[in-house]
Amino acid sequence: MTDTQTHDESHGNGLGARLNWLRAAVLGANDGVVSTAGIVVGVAGATGDRGALLTAGLAGLLAGSMSMAAGEYVSVSTQRDSEQAALATEKRELQETPEAELAELSGLLEGKGLSREVAREAALQLTERDALRAHAEVELGIDPDDLTNPWHAAGASFLAFTAGALLPLLAIVLPPASLRLVVTVLAVLAALALTGWWSARLGDAAVGRAVLRNMGGGAVAMGVTYAAGALLGAVGV
Repeated sequence: MTDTQTHDESHGNGLGARLNWLRAAVLGANDGVVSTAGIVVGVAGATGDRGALLTAGLAGLLAGSMSMAAGEYVSVSTQRDSEQAALATEKRELQETPEAELAELSGLLEGKGLSREVAREAALQLTERDALRAHAEVELGIDPDDLTNPWHAAGASFLAFTAGALLPLLAIVLPPASLRLVVTVLAVLAALALTGWWSARLGDAAVGRAVLRNMGGGAVAMGVTYAAGALLGAVGV
């Protein structure tokens, strides 16, 4: 029973981690779509020059993807440091006060619905097998062999943002000048509908509301930046 419980918890933690990564990738791609679309549509409001649009779009793509990667690296590095510090503290407590830690683990298992006797026996068996792992998973919710990796997080954020940003960039520079804006707006709204649907499904939220909210936010962003670009272009700035 203890083996099954531990396996189920580990499986659940792994599934939760994968869903979090997938959700982060969707949101990163969504950010890439919206921010780059805002830039290129804003520039399109001021000028139809393909070179200017390409330069602005590439600058936005690189700046956004690097910013996302750096921010994710710092955030996940802080999380990893906290996890390592918590594991070090737990290891020291296991060495200094093993009986107290055993009682704590037994109490945690009892709090999950086990009887006092079964919880005590399970705690003993888990402690004999790997005390640090038992406390890390049950008490801290950490898998000692699967700590968050800041480089993986940074790379995933960079790739997700870049993938999202490429859509409005290509949509604004590839079509003929007369169709650029229409193609870009339609492509961006379609991409936002897809990421809104996907994020809603991952979070078990209402799909229709999420899609409309996502598309509405992107439409407002493009409208504002286009109006600003058109105004600046009109006054010759």
